[in-house]
Amino acid sequence: MRLGIFAKTFAATEPAAVLTAVRQAGYETTQFNLACAGLPSMPDVVPADAVANIRVGAQTSGVSLAALSGTYNMAHPDKAVRDDGLRRLAVVIETAAALGIPLVTLCTGSRNAADQWAYHPDNATPAAWSDMAAEMAKALALAETAGVDLGIEPEQANIVTSAKDATRLIVDMGSRHLKIVLDPANLFEHASPDEARAIVAASIDEAAGHIAMAHAKDRHGDGRFATAGQGIVDFPDFTARLKAVGFDGALVTHGLSADEAPGVAAFLRGLL
Repeated sequence: MRLGIFAKTFAATEPAAVLTAVRQAGYETTQFNLACAGLPSMPDVVPADAVANIRVGAQTSGVSLAALSGTYNMAHPDKAVRDDGLRRLAVVIETAAALGIPLVTLCTGSRNAADQWAYHPDNATPAAWSDMAAEMAKALALAETAGVDLGIEPEQANIVTSAKDATRLIVDMGSRHLKIVLDPANLFEHASPDEARAIVAASIDEAAGHIAMAHAKDRHGDGRFATAGQGIVDFPDFTARLKAVGFDGALVTHGLSADEAPGVAAFLRGLL
């Protein structure tokens, strides 16, 4: 496994500076965000010089680009908002292809119109799944043309809440370009350490063969998120189980401060 971190952990907006900070903190790969190139995360256009700057930053720092963020609300109740998100996603996918980035990460969305990461009671309705799936089919058509994979992350507040939901969507879409991003802290909300370990273990078994990237974020038993190693996620068990199912991709941490990054790198590298 390659050890990575969200590029947005570091405050700079110039790719070389961001990626140098990634390397200096102890990471070899990153999940990049176009905000780290001084652009909106989901821009209308990515200028050629921005693509060149990202490419040079990766080359000079020696940090590989494991994924590019392309998140928008794929289940927003307003179709016009979804259409605009898809248009911007096309720009992100084209940029990933130009940079040789293999994976674009998505958000399966929420019926919460104000926040794509916030729960809404209508998320579990067939209509919400249908809207998200229709959006995913359009996104996959773009990805297949570009030769890029798309990664969906099970999240408790989104339409896809579990590894079982994710594999259901993969079967429904019938595309080898749809993959799973597995974050153990997003697989449960309130749990004991034993319950969390069991949920994560079952999720890895369910997602095996479809995992394109793993995330390393932690969670307390009362639902609060935490920096990796400070909550109830059993990271030794998590990484061992990923290895056991043949996963050898990027393990990317996030939800931490830049000051915490070196310590988390040391913790996770000790497990790998």
